[in-house]
Amino acid sequence: MFKSISIVSTGSPSTLVLGYFKDAKLDKASASRDIGGVAAAALTRTESTGDLGTVSEAYPATKAGSKNAITRIMLVGLGAKDKFESGSMRAVAAAIGRRCVANKETGMVEIDLSGALGEVKKFDAEAGAQSFGEGLGLLGWVCDHFKGTGQKEPIKRLPLKVKVAAGDVAQIKRGVAIAESANFCRTLSQTPPNVATTGWMAQQAVKMARQTGLKVKIFEGADLEREKFEGLINVGKASENKPCMIRLEYRPAGGGRGKPAILVGKTMTYDTGGLSLKINNGMVGMKRDKDGGCAVLGAMHAIATVIKPKRPVIALLAVAENSISDEAYRPDDVLTYRNGVTVEVTNTDAEGRLVLADALCWACEKENPAYIIDLATLTGGVVVALGSTYAGMFCEDDNLRAKLEQASKASGERVWRLPMHEEYRELMKSPIADILNSNPNRKAHPIQGAAFLSYFVKENIPWCHLDIAGVHATESNKGMFVDGPTGWGTRLLAAMLDAE
Repeated sequence: MFKSISIVSTGSPSTLVLGYFKDAKLDKASASRDIGGVAAAALTRTESTGDLGTVSEAYPATKAGSKNAITRIMLVGLGAKDKFESGSMRAVAAAIGRRCVANKETGMVEIDLSGALGEVKKFDAEAGAQSFGEGLGLLGWVCDHFKGTGQKEPIKRLPLKVKVAAGDVAQIKRGVAIAESANFCRTLSQTPPNVATTGWMAQQAVKMARQTGLKVKIFEGADLEREKFEGLINVGKASENKPCMIRLEYRPAGGGRGKPAILVGKTMTYDTGGLSLKINNGMVGMKRDKDGGCAVLGAMHAIATVIKPKRPVIALLAVAENSISDEAYRPDDVLTYRNGVTVEVTNTDAEGRLVLADALCWACEKENPAYIIDLATLTGGVVVALGSTYAGMFCEDDNLRAKLEQASKASGERVWRLPMHEEYRELMKSPIADILNSNPNRKAHPIQGAAFLSYFVKENIPWCHLDIAGVHATESNKGMFVDGPTGWGTRLLAAMLDAE
């Protein structure tokens, strides 16, 4: 929505933003900034409910020669005081940003919520400032690369200039920077499959690695055969866009401490379903079947540029296009993975787990991981179970799960634990091979995917599978997001590594 976002602590604003809680008047400090009582008067109007993210406006009278440059006071609702927390600042920032866009704001906007926030018990000011920056940054995302001459008038985007207290500048800028990493993920997601081919994704990873100082290696062609990446070879062989495995490595100065964290992303640049072809409009939107990998790329960008953890971090992206040709893999095929597990293919539209299995095997055997986290738009079943409110989390390691739940709270990217029991693994047993890639019985559908993946993770390695099929995109245009990709997972992973 914005051409740019500037955060400063000096300057002459034309708009002042004050906050107030539901069923409350302006606090004493905010009231002292009210010019001529116009803000207090505005709070008596019916639209001034105080609900989180609501905005009212007041207009101070200006006299010739007056030193007062404020021509607008924006009053933003903070909701119920006892429910307000640092993460609420994302919604506050989005509400302010949207109103600035609607007003075609060209001047400087001063944000002064200090009086109201001072009344919140145990409010984490630093986390709140970062959340505010994230909200502005996420709202500011623009991806109009594919607009052409058919658009009558170019969209005019104005710069947003924000003045805040000096102590908040660094944390708000940090939040904006993390949002930029998530927006990098969103732009990758939005890019159509005729552009975002497997090779193009590899190019973007290499480009980002060079810009941020990450190490990068692309496994392709004969590399896949040598390393026995059976899933990638078979899922990708019907497409002219050849599969690859992307490995990115962040290594702290001095080499870091401890074993590396491993981040794995399902990166299907397009999914037709293969020979088990998707029906009707089931293919529309399948350019986003790469969003697990996009989130991991976004997280690595944040790790390298903002977070800079002391632990090494390695990303593995399993990249392929699931297409159709006489080369296509088939239902009834049996694949043998590098760890010796054999898989009977029953559905070529359950391809994501087949390529993820390669990355999980490699991570366990080659990377000596402290833990593994994989992200994937894996099942429609998780959308049925959890909708678009939570990602499905499968993690039996208490310590790793606790870290992710804390990161979820910090980032606002919500996870809900789903069960992983041996009985679910039994659902995946094959009469022909070791396991099936898809059981036609729809019982525990979202859990089937996680149960399948568990066969490729060594038991002594902490592992979490995040099924993001319900949260990686939104169809609404409200809050921090316009309709399209959300970048889900980038901020979650960044928050987790930041806390270690």
